[in-house]
Amino acid sequence: MKTHLSFPTTDLAKSVRFYATLLDERPAKQFDDYALFIAERPGLELALGVAQFVSPTPDTHYGIVVESAAAVETAIERLERAGLASSIERDETCCYARQTKVWAVDPDGRQWEVYTVHEDTDERDVPDATCCSQDSGAACCA
Repeated sequence: MKTHLSFPTTDLAKSVRFYATLLDERPAKQFDDYALFIAERPGLELALGVAQFVSPTPDTHYGIVVESAAAVETAIERLERAGLASSIERDETCCYARQTKVWAVDPDGRQWEVYTVHEDTDERDVPDATCCSQDSGAACCA
């Protein structure tokens, strides 16, 4: 089973670079006005189409769950090398779970997190954590 998402983008070339880095995958199809990523891990088909205007919902975010903190660290390295990591959270409690994650924002303003859950908790957030804070730029728990 795969999830299919279709996103409009105002700059296809920038979006292709972003999603190639985020997904660690090259597009299966790419034309002047369209690109399609088909990823097995995560099971995702992501279509990008050129649009004149895009207005992502600011309180929405997307996430990719990985198996371990080591997998998050690999994503952090990949996103930082490309200058795309916007926030990094290690071993923080957010959304009733202790997690490690990295945030990145696509060229049209969509927020993405790559994360792993270490354990569930009874607390939604720990005070002073960067998760869900205005300063982190993350829409966690929105």
